[in-house]
Amino acid sequence: MAGMNLRLAFAVVSSACWSAFQHGYNTGVINAPQGVMSEWLQKEALSGTNTSIPAKDDPKVTTVWSIAVSIYCVGGMIGGVITGVVADRFGRKLGLILNNVFAFVGAVLEGASKMAKSAELLILGRLLIGVNSGLNAGLAPMYLAEISPTSLRGSIGTVYQLVITITILLSQVLGLGSVLGTAGGWPWLLALAVVPAALQCLTLPICPESPKYLLLNKGQELHAQRALNWFRGDVAVHGEMEEMHQEAERNKVSKKVTLRELFSNRALRSPLVVAMVVMVAQQLSGINAVIFFSTDIFRKANLDEAQSQYATLGMGAMNVVMTIISLFLVEVAGRKTLLLAGFGGMIVCTVLLCVANMYTHITWVSYVCIALVILFVVMFAVGPGSIPWFLVTELFNQSARPAATAVAVTVNWTANFIVSLSFLPLTLALGSYTFAIFAVLQFLFIIFIALKIPETKNKTIEEITAMFRQQL
Repeated sequence: MAGMNLRLAFAVVSSACWSAFQHGYNTGVINAPQGVMSEWLQKEALSGTNTSIPAKDDPKVTTVWSIAVSIYCVGGMIGGVITGVVADRFGRKLGLILNNVFAFVGAVLEGASKMAKSAELLILGRLLIGVNSGLNAGLAPMYLAEISPTSLRGSIGTVYQLVITITILLSQVLGLGSVLGTAGGWPWLLALAVVPAALQCLTLPICPESPKYLLLNKGQELHAQRALNWFRGDVAVHGEMEEMHQEAERNKVSKKVTLRELFSNRALRSPLVVAMVVMVAQQLSGINAVIFFSTDIFRKANLDEAQSQYATLGMGAMNVVMTIISLFLVEVAGRKTLLLAGFGGMIVCTVLLCVANMYTHITWVSYVCIALVILFVVMFAVGPGSIPWFLVTELFNQSARPAATAVAVTVNWTANFIVSLSFLPLTLALGSYTFAIFAVLQFLFIIFIALKIPETKNKTIEEITAMFRQQL
């Protein structure tokens, strides 16, 4: 971890940790209290519901709940679409700070929805929190990539996914019936999103703006050098400043890239396709299928309700541990190697799960399924979970990065939305055979990664661009 210092670490925490907190926490926060929140919808928030049947079987409650869950992804898509505009107009740092307005308003609306007996407030709050998470997913990795030394770019970029895994686990723990997952506690559970927003507003203003943004976008050389000195501490910055000057000269020839140019320019289209595919691969990898089936698999292994919940928490903890390990591996093994290893391990687990689920009536096979679920999550955390978020920022220079990031993040949230809408109908129709679909997709992703994705470890933007030119 040579090159890391306290100021850089503070900037990573202030930008990535509190941004990713919103992304992870709000992704998982309404899973555990679904039962009590559905009852509230049926008895208090919605009119015309049939209280003689369980809330989970009430079509009106189910519809409103589905909207409340999926609207978060719609907000993420909106945030992704406007990422490039916000990054260019306000900068990476100020964009992240201003983005907390969505978090504050969204969390307050969610927390107040029970008191107001309003499902509309809950849905609007989820939408605004989704916009916040979509912007965070684009702005935070961009800021991290531009303040990181080349030798630490992968490790620091992995921090975003690491915090997502930690906060998903935190939301699962806080959502337990013995903590805040109760009829009176769930509004506080949702309103907790104001805490990371407040912490970011207090800490991030201390950090400088991205040196690359200051020099290449604003032309403020003195401010850029001061910012770089702040991030690097006692390390000389002449080499990095020279690299940025060279990139600035190249950018004078090619003006700021628009969305139209991204798709029409062959030299930009190739890395854009890579960025989009890795984002789709992350969402269509089957991780949601395995997590969804995990509780069912744990029950078939004769674990009771409480044991199944704690087994799921253990799976989340393993995800955190492996993401921490990948933070160090990514600068040793490289991005492409970890993506291939991750998807390779996942396809083996997926095929075995598909076969093993036919024989879960045999006791020892049920325990094999538990091991396969945990191993699948481990392989996802090794590469496919974390690498896509920062790989996008490594593939493009300063003039194209905001637009490319906006496209990639929007694609990620769109794929997330499609999975959330289609997954339940697929599982109802195919059951455990749903895994076969994901195995085919994983195989296709492996072929694409092997043939099309260059290794970006320790490479400058110019070297990465040159590798793509060779493929044309």
